[in-house]
Amino acid sequence: MATSESVKVAVRVRPFNQREKDANSKCIVRMKGPVTTLLSPDGPRGKKEFQFDHSYWSHDGFEADDEGYNRAGGPSSQYGAQYASQQSVYEDLGVGMLDNAWQGFNCAMFAYGQTGSGKSYSFVGYGANRGILPLACTEIFSRISSAQSDSHVFRVSCAMMEIYGRELRDLLSPKTKSELKIRNGKSGTYVQGLKKTAVSSYAEIEKVQEVGTSNRTVGATLMNATSSRAHTIVSISLTQLISDGGRGGGGAGGGHVKEMTSDIVLVDLAGSERAESTGATGARLKEGIEINVSLSALGNVISALAEKANSPTKKVFVPCTPSEKELDPSIPKSAYSALLCSVHQPRLQLTRSRPPTPRNRPLARAHRAAPVGAGRQLEDRDGRRRLARLDQL
Repeated sequence: MATSESVKVAVRVRPFNQREKDANSKCIVRMKGPVTTLLSPDGPRGKKEFQFDHSYWSHDGFEADDEGYNRAGGPSSQYGAQYASQQSVYEDLGVGMLDNAWQGFNCAMFAYGQTGSGKSYSFVGYGANRGILPLACTEIFSRISSAQSDSHVFRVSCAMMEIYGRELRDLLSPKTKSELKIRNGKSGTYVQGLKKTAVSSYAEIEKVQEVGTSNRTVGATLMNATSSRAHTIVSISLTQLISDGGRGGGGAGGGHVKEMTSDIVLVDLAGSERAESTGATGARLKEGIEINVSLSALGNVISALAEKANSPTKKVFVPCTPSEKELDPSIPKSAYSALLCSVHQPRLQLTRSRPPTPRNRPLARAHRAAPVGAGRQLEDRDGRRRLARLDQL
């Protein structure tokens, strides 16, 4: 593979929104290099440290240029951290994903976090601050323009769907009455009936994504006016037809043709919710319950994969649900996977136990994913080495 590890795990913390500023929230997250520290609101006792491949600080220490793009500058961070821009996040996670896709490997990237924590901002972006998805799509067609020839032909198609409750919905064909079903075929797991649209430029793929985004299921809660009520999956298929240039073949350049296909799957997970914080009732409450149940199920899958990675000789059952099996081709170690966790950090969102200990479920689940690629260890103050585990929280 193009990268040394098949799984990358990163976390990112965003600036306070107006609601949090009005509540005089305090930032209880600190980041230094790859280490993220979660402070206790009642003092230094019980603070938690987590180590990831990347810890992105986007809380302060930035300024907007003339086009509105946020970059490091202006007053330095009051917490001594270095600002991480959209471009730096893409270069760390998105470029490696495309490098592997170009070699024929399947890729998957997940965005996870509480509702309103900034997942969609990192994935899609806003205005001049384009996220991983548009930056990756632009790079795909830039690379194709440079590499395409008579002996090397590219084909790109795009599909979008969402998992609402326990249903799969085609976002590019929302009026389709037939139910989408997950099937296992010779080429692997696929969604039967899912519409795939061929695209030949970034402008075309952008139009497809605008159609899919307009059909997403969203709703207002107290924490987020445009809260996603379903998990959104964008799948980009990249097919390469490579001819050796000999005679008698079926390729555009003649000779033997090698076909290589890779799927790039980007999953914008609906935000985990606490009913008392979102004020959800009725249908919104039921949606929140379904979201949390599905995220717990995904957490169990991650936990099983981590156990399997740490104990190669042990037989471990991976409890994939039907909807999770859609990601099956992009999760094995022969593929490249990344989890970007958006951390919701103000004091008002903390759950306290006794003795006072900070708890942050997105951070915990992100750390469960780290051992899937390689075991991560932290050093205690005593100098002892220990493995950070979810059940410590």
